[in-house]
Amino acid sequence: MKKLVKLVKNRSDIGAGTRGSDMGIDAIEIAAINKGSDYFNSYPFVDVKTHNESIYDKDRNTFAKRIGQVLQQCTRLSESVKETLSSGYFPLVFSGDHSSALGTISGIKAAFPDQSLGVVWIDAHADLHSPYTSPSGNIHGMPLAAALANDNLDCQINPVEGETLAYWDGLKTIGTDLPKLDAEHLVYFGVRDTEDAEDQLISRLGIRNYKVDEIRFRGMPACVEETLSRLSGCAMIYISFDVDSMDCDLISSGTGTPVAKGFDQYEVIELIRAILASGKVVCLEVAEVNPLLDNKGNKMAETAFEVIELVSPFL
Repeated sequence: MKKLVKLVKNRSDIGAGTRGSDMGIDAIEIAAINKGSDYFNSYPFVDVKTHNESIYDKDRNTFAKRIGQVLQQCTRLSESVKETLSSGYFPLVFSGDHSSALGTISGIKAAFPDQSLGVVWIDAHADLHSPYTSPSGNIHGMPLAAALANDNLDCQINPVEGETLAYWDGLKTIGTDLPKLDAEHLVYFGVRDTEDAEDQLISRLGIRNYKVDEIRFRGMPACVEETLSRLSGCAMIYISFDVDSMDCDLISSGTGTPVAKGFDQYEVIELIRAILASGKVVCLEVAEVNPLLDNKGNKMAETAFEVIELVSPFL
């Protein structure tokens, strides 16, 4: 039975190191309008209140920038996702920066606290840093560490204390007790730009990463079949699609941290459709479109809309 879809619009970019992804949702909507599509008028939607003005605040949390505001934003998104699910809708989440994923995961777990969650993470980055390990302090590189409640103290380079520590503990406990995700229930697709601390944690936790070359060599169906087998014990699946999973040279640089040698949009469409076919997917999110950085007009938003438009009939 076709799901009742509600669009959750989270125009927040405060977890990123570069401004502009808060405009990504509007850029995607403009792409739809220019294509003659009525997509964004076809579904009910909710706008999540943002905290983007906090970029002007003096920030004392060097190793986790604007962490107090990110905590508030992820809490708001969590509540919105929980309410959407509890009302019988499928949340199709449009977000600015990828720190949002923690709010989305927290909302799913708050709605279904007794059900195990599998995560399919389509991204160029592992997003496994914590304030203890982050070289940048940008929280869009930390959502999975918070969801796993894993500080990776074996690789600590930063002293974390006081306010930062309290906010970080708050992030890990949004909506439900920690952790929200087990490492064996996390599968990466396209991750290819990581730091040593993340590599060590991926190895230690045994997280599976299907790289672009492996998928092209073995074929998407085989990789998806293995993924669904790995997640067979999960009652539900969340798909997180960061547009930097796609090849910046092939598509555009319209994202905060573009990385070459990624997917094309048709591979992403095939992947998302195949995971949706499992019947377990309860939420899909797209993040990190940044029109201010696009070197090809509005190409990244246009491509993101193409993906969403072509997977939506499979929801």
